[in-house]
Amino acid sequence: MSLIVQPGIEIPDGDLEVAFIRSAGPGGQNVNKIASAVQLRFALARNTTLRDDVKARLRVLAGQRVTDAGELLIVARAHRSQEQNRREAEERLCDLVRRALIVPKKRYATRPTRASKERRLDTKAHSRKNKRLRGRVRFDD
Repeated sequence: MSLIVQPGIEIPDGDLEVAFIRSAGPGGQNVNKIASAVQLRFALARNTTLRDDVKARLRVLAGQRVTDAGELLIVARAHRSQEQNRREAEERLCDLVRRALIVPKKRYATRPTRASKERRLDTKAHSRKNKRLRGRVRFDD
């Protein structure tokens, strides 16, 4: 079984590692007995299903959640049950991968138009005139 991100793209279970840890969230005394929080590790470095450019964008999107070993670490502890936390962690991973799949548009440098340059210079001249009028009044006789 593998984690399906979107049709045609799936993450094999061999690249995922799930560990259950104690949670500090809701649950009363149940929290002290049962490890309900989920730590989902995605081996980004050894994954073969995602392209290199997608991996690079995923690494940037994940930020500090990527370890030195090249694993993406997601911790989910919002719910009381292991299963709900596991589903949330998997969904958060899928969401990150979906966002990384989007190729950003290339930005083309543009030059300012002549009209925009003239407007900028007119505004500067107007400001300069206003500031000069704020100064001391001199009587030249």
